[in-house]
Amino acid sequence: MTRIESVPATLRAIRANLNLTQVDLAERLGVSFATVNRWEGGGNKPQKAAIGKIVALAEEAGVDTADLPAAGAVVAVNRKRGRRPSTTTPTTKPMEQMLWDAACSIRGEKDAPRFKDYLLPLLFLKRLSDVFDDEISRLAEDYGDHDVALEIAESDHELVRFYLPPEARWGVIAGRLPFDWPLDERGRSTAPKDIGEHLTKAVRAVVRHNPGLAGVIDVVDFAAERNGERDINPAKLRTVVEKFSDPRYRLGLADVQPDFLGRAYEYLLRKFAEGSGQSAGEFFTPTEVGFLMARILRPKPGETCHDYACGSGGLLIKLQLVARELDPTSKVPLKMYGQELQAESYAVAEMNSIIHDMEVDLRRGDTMINPKFRDAAGSLKRYDIVVANPMWNQPFSPDIFEEDPFDRFNEAGGVTSGKGDWAWLQHTLATMYDGGRAAVVLDSGAMTRGSGSKNEDKERNIRKWFVERDLIDGVILLPENLFYNTTAAGVIVVLARRKSTARKGKIVMLNASSRFVKGKPKNHISSEDIVEIARLFVAGEESKGELTVITTDDARGADYNLSPTRWVTRRSEKDEIGSVDTLLSELLELDARAQELTASLGRTLQGVRRVSA
Repeated sequence: MTRIESVPATLRAIRANLNLTQVDLAERLGVSFATVNRWEGGGNKPQKAAIGKIVALAEEAGVDTADLPAAGAVVAVNRKRGRRPSTTTPTTKPMEQMLWDAACSIRGEKDAPRFKDYLLPLLFLKRLSDVFDDEISRLAEDYGDHDVALEIAESDHELVRFYLPPEARWGVIAGRLPFDWPLDERGRSTAPKDIGEHLTKAVRAVVRHNPGLAGVIDVVDFAAERNGERDINPAKLRTVVEKFSDPRYRLGLADVQPDFLGRAYEYLLRKFAEGSGQSAGEFFTPTEVGFLMARILRPKPGETCHDYACGSGGLLIKLQLVARELDPTSKVPLKMYGQELQAESYAVAEMNSIIHDMEVDLRRGDTMINPKFRDAAGSLKRYDIVVANPMWNQPFSPDIFEEDPFDRFNEAGGVTSGKGDWAWLQHTLATMYDGGRAAVVLDSGAMTRGSGSKNEDKERNIRKWFVERDLIDGVILLPENLFYNTTAAGVIVVLARRKSTARKGKIVMLNASSRFVKGKPKNHISSEDIVEIARLFVAGEESKGELTVITTDDARGADYNLSPTRWVTRRSEKDEIGSVDTLLSELLELDARAQELTASLGRTLQGVRRVSA
């Protein structure tokens, strides 16, 4: 057996001996990916139940654990970030059903798009309360008594990450624990009339004790009235509180995956879009696509990372999680910056970063019109890594591009018209360091529009500019039906300002459209396929039916058609009849190729006529 002297080293040895990823190891231990990520990085230490599982798995892997704490021993407490021991992590499905039941309880009270704005702060408050209870329980392990631990935390708020005053603790909100409301300066009771008033008082009390949560948890007034009537009936709000109080849906650090809040937001938006028969108007990146982008970019400790359309902050968080996995011993975090237009998404991004114990500099605003991150000279701030999933095919006024004060467009292939996909890539390029790299999710149609047409298209001309300057490292076609408000297959466009010698003058074309697990209502990519797709792209080696490498000359000859299906035929063993969207996309590509050939033939014949003359 190999002798190991620490938990992080033990976990790495287990993974090496059993050939497991951190995701696989998390599943074997019954915890979240982020938990294993923190354990390997030394940021947190596993508790009693988890130590027992680690020891058992180490024995299977042939790893000596003589120096680990015994399964029954008390592990030193990290007082700032506690965790209640748990043997299982609830699956997403029951949590989603609970959320939808809660949403249905109030959706008649509010416009459908807005019920999520009330549920998420409430869900976040429940999370803070459950984590606070976990931290008190862990302090009790040190001090030997729960009441003593609570009294000590009351006198020293620094012992917990977020102090929750009694009126904001979930037991009091749910009516399961007593609380004597104080009197005001005139001797009147401050007790709320109903649950709406209680929740509003609770979130405001949380902000008083934790100013950093201002504008995050207190974004709505649960007791708001309009025309003399409550926006949300207190009886229905009480029903939501009861649903959140179900012990099956505890939200402590060991109970749910850290990105559960972002997933909850995505889920509610998707359910709204399905129920109303229209787009939610916002794009959210599926978890597995975010991890794929992070694995392709391979972030290093201390690098600066930016998402200019950050939504709930998921892409930035996944960069940090993967950075920790790639270098678990490093204590240097990524420096992360995000901009988001929608107030609700911005608040969720703040919640997400807090839940993940990560620092992200978040700002609100319209990136295309008013990018917030600038240097001392007023120019756009640049980064080592840029990730984004901006709205696909977004219409913009040409004036925005023609009169841009940051020279993002005229100097990078020209001004586009109509759809803004390539304008987003031009902005991406403007925010990258000279050695920077980026991954951006776009509609697959942006890779072909205008190629082969008789009249030169503006999007095609921008693609030409990027190709001729060797800025495109590769394009990955994703499976269809992954995204929440479309069944269409997207693409990941990978940019590199300074390619390696081996990849200069080349573009990697990867067709990953067959790597998915069928699901309802959405497909997903398995963790094994995420790792394999990233490995294929980084290696850049030919793989029949999936990956080919083209040259600048090849792209030029195809009139800058950069769709992977133009260059890679999907693997035959997984071929099947696709959706109408897929078939239409393929038909449009065939038409574009026919136009390419027609244009090429026309140029050839024109040359023949000149010679004949």
